[in-house]
Amino acid sequence: MKSSILSSIALGLGLFSAAGAVPCSGSGSVKTVGTRFSIDGKTGYFPGTNAYWISFLQNAADVELTMGHIASSGLKVLRVWGFNDVTTKPGAGQPWFQYLSSSGSEINTGADGLGRLDTVVKSAEKNGIKLIIPFVNYWDDYGGMGAYVSAFGGSKETWYTNSKAQAQYKAFIKAVVGRYSKSSAIFAWELANEPRCRGCSTDVVYNWATDISAYIRSLDASHLITLGDEGFGIPGDTTYPYGYSEGIDFVKNLGIKNLDFGTIHMYPSSWSVPASFGSAWIQNHAKACKAAGKPCLLEEYGNNADCASQKVWQEASLALRADGQGGDLFWQWGDQLSIGQTHNDGNTVFYGSSLATCLVTDHVNAIKAAQ
Repeated sequence: MKSSILSSIALGLGLFSAAGAVPCSGSGSVKTVGTRFSIDGKTGYFPGTNAYWISFLQNAADVELTMGHIASSGLKVLRVWGFNDVTTKPGAGQPWFQYLSSSGSEINTGADGLGRLDTVVKSAEKNGIKLIIPFVNYWDDYGGMGAYVSAFGGSKETWYTNSKAQAQYKAFIKAVVGRYSKSSAIFAWELANEPRCRGCSTDVVYNWATDISAYIRSLDASHLITLGDEGFGIPGDTTYPYGYSEGIDFVKNLGIKNLDFGTIHMYPSSWSVPASFGSAWIQNHAKACKAAGKPCLLEEYGNNADCASQKVWQEASLALRADGQGGDLFWQWGDQLSIGQTHNDGNTVFYGSSLATCLVTDHVNAIKAAQ
């Protein structure tokens, strides 16, 4: 999700086929079994959400409050930002994970660095939540590929083949994976949030993803790995998201050996397509995932806090639980913290709200009834 992250809690955030058809992938507490996920020995369809902001909270009690609410709501998977790249070090108390510079980069393992992510991982372990952790953002929020470009030159399109940028990116991956590779809370490592290469050959992202996923596997053979793309580049329609203009070929990327599942994002209003677009988008990706023998995860979706349209998408995804769809994660979770309300980008589902009843409580109950 691309979002503007100036919010009322900026200071507090420190903003600045059938199962069993193929062998299990992964040897940790999360695995794939054919086109399904298995968590802690249970194979099924899993619901979850996104809370990018939780990785930057200063108060551990706010992290625990949020994690407890997510767990008690019946959600199992949480996607959080595992990156916070800067080119100028902020003042004391402001979080940053990695300082990027051509004259010498630095990974912050202190209390205002990966120490904040430590808090999230420990709370997830305590509450039985599984985390998806991406290593870089395509967008400029929290640094992203643009911060690498600022430090090492080139453009976002050449970032994927910039040797200096990739060397530092791998160094950061090594630091994060090494820190949490033994954690029971890791659902998957994710190469990037919404990677794309506008106007590029699809080979650029394909070759990069092949290399990086193999590198991650060499560091951690136990946890799942995924790309984190939106699902662009797939047969089924002629509208923008189905095309290859962003340098993404969903079907080709599914064939990468060390990518264990496919990711789908969906924001019809941002893509200038109707909400009714959603069900076919899900179905076409599920078909591709079933053919590849890997699960699809509807990893992000939102539609301006509209219950009715998103409920249809949830039902469409759940209906394909044996035919390619392994779960869904709505964007995004909202809560009331000691420092105020979390970021509301228009798609936020706040704990205890009527929208949460529709998209969380009712959905979790539907999943239970179906399995």
